[in-house]
Amino acid sequence: MGDPAGCGPAITVAAWQALRQAPGIVFYTIGAPRLLTGAPMQVIGAPHEAAAVFPDAIPVMALENVPHVLPGRPAAAAAPAIVNSIEQAVTDALAGKAAGVVTNPINKALLYASGFRFPGHTEFVAHLCEQAGHAAGPVMMLTGGGLRVALATIHMPLSQVPGVLGDGRLDRIARTVNASLIRDFAIAAPRIAFTGLNPHAGEDGTIGREEIDIINPAADRLRADGISISNARPGDTVFAEALSGAYDAVIAMTHDQGLIPVKTLDMWRGVNSTLGLPIVRTSPDHGTAYDAAAAGTCKPDSLIAAIRLAATFAANRQKAAA
Repeated sequence: MGDPAGCGPAITVAAWQALRQAPGIVFYTIGAPRLLTGAPMQVIGAPHEAAAVFPDAIPVMALENVPHVLPGRPAAAAAPAIVNSIEQAVTDALAGKAAGVVTNPINKALLYASGFRFPGHTEFVAHLCEQAGHAAGPVMMLTGGGLRVALATIHMPLSQVPGVLGDGRLDRIARTVNASLIRDFAIAAPRIAFTGLNPHAGEDGTIGREEIDIINPAADRLRADGISISNARPGDTVFAEALSGAYDAVIAMTHDQGLIPVKTLDMWRGVNSTLGLPIVRTSPDHGTAYDAAAAGTCKPDSLIAAIRLAATFAANRQKAAA
């Protein structure tokens, strides 16, 4: 559902209108039926009922505790329902009732005020998987504009980044990315690039040693285990190299280093995927868009792309397991 006062309801309706006849795609939404205006909807009692309904109406698993809200006017009273929607979606996916989870945008500040203690969707979904007894090592990957970009660090001050890169996370993230490229993207022999942290990847240590002391040694260890990954590449050229076909994915050292090229190339159709989970999880790569929700100008492109990618991941995982 996402935040019911945000763009989620409108883009869900638009996504159904765009995908209702798409081969291999069926989705249901977990939320309040009254939010889905402008298209037929039908309440279902179980996920397996969605396929029969989907061509003619949006299948809805109804939540009972969603308060009445107006588009563009976030309400703290909606926080429990937002959390419940995520919990139910993950439960369904872990039980095999759904092939994956696509999360509409949430307002983390609104949830924090209600006691929500996770930095965001990614960490909460991973927690729910672990709580159910599954291992989860979440890695954020953004896809868009022909790029696949995973992030070594996400929401932290730049001053803290060098201190956390050497804690083994580069090895863990690269292994997760490599496994996902094989299983989710069906790339048999993935090629991955590390970005450098410093300009020009440190220029042999003259403008920073993180590449020499942390990033390149991690690449050496990974290559010794058969993973095709580069030493630190300059951040101002590596994305062009990936677009040219030299790499299947890039692991960026910081949030903005990785997101700027993706959003510049494809602002409206970028997708946020969580790798390293026992379930498929994707999301639009944008926020709640309260202003657009109030004005009725929400763009569904990113949600449509997220649903398509989730369906691709699910199909590829099924083939890999066969």
